[in-house]
Amino acid sequence: MKLSVLDLVPVVEGGTVAQALADAAALARTAEELGYHRYWVAEHHGMEGIASAAVAVTLAHIGHATSTIRIGAGGIMLPNHNPLIIAEQFGTLDALFPGRIDLGLGRAPGADQRIVQALRKDVNRAAEHFGDDVFELQLQFAGDKRLPLQATPGLGANPQLWILGSSLFGAQLAAMLGLPYAFASHFAPDHLDAALKMYRERFTPSAALDKPHVMAAINVIAAESDEEAVLLASSMDQSFVRLRTGNPGQLPPPVPGYRDTLPPQAHAMLEHMRQVSAIGSVATVRDRLEAFQARTGADELIVSGSTFDPALRRRSLALTMEAVGALAA
Repeated sequence: MKLSVLDLVPVVEGGTVAQALADAAALARTAEELGYHRYWVAEHHGMEGIASAAVAVTLAHIGHATSTIRIGAGGIMLPNHNPLIIAEQFGTLDALFPGRIDLGLGRAPGADQRIVQALRKDVNRAAEHFGDDVFELQLQFAGDKRLPLQATPGLGANPQLWILGSSLFGAQLAAMLGLPYAFASHFAPDHLDAALKMYRERFTPSAALDKPHVMAAINVIAAESDEEAVLLASSMDQSFVRLRTGNPGQLPPPVPGYRDTLPPQAHAMLEHMRQVSAIGSVATVRDRLEAFQARTGADELIVSGSTFDPALRRRSLALTMEAVGALAA
């Protein structure tokens, strides 16, 4: 089972962005030492609890802290940007860290209406041209002569392009373009099975990929016991509920029995959105990862999850890899 890491670069309550970025570098080094395949960060704007808004800058920081693990965007929300600028940014990263850069592309703006206004761009209209922008990025990296301006850096760069999705649209586009596909089942599980089925059935081989390649995301917090893991996961549970109720903030400390304190509607929402999860001891995580891989047939799994104490997130990665080792045995 090939495992990768999705890190939101959380800023904890009482912490700073500088500390969050230092913790991200430490997490990436741990992932590299443990044998994880990729380390990805995602684009989020205007959120005081997430420090990865400037994805390319964050990845340069991570790249200098590591040496072999693939690093990338999971993802860049392309409607927020001009493809030329993204080609320049990831062309620069490819020059700095050749053979290690992934560029996952998403269609959602990753922002509320305030951020849409701040970006001074009609992201909803841009989302309608997402496929065209992905194709333009491919042309930029290939140095296609039809473009009026060549990206430098960018021309000749070779980041691995991925299409990200939480619905059927991304599956269709990834299949049509012959690109690898990553599904955000860690927070949007509803269309997981249908999207993977569609992607595989409609896949068209390309110069980038000769057969379908799927990565599926799952929330994972591994600890010494099921009870401890549930307690640690209450930090990200609180963050999610706060986000969905319009009160986002920094990552809070864990709260014993947190889910039991929620009103029925919030509890049901959280249970539904977090249903793709492996939270528990090594044995529990092993069983749930095995079941999820069997369900999806994914070529790779990417694990998401945040803990208030960053050292316990690093321990979680180690215990998760121990669980995968038990499966192999």
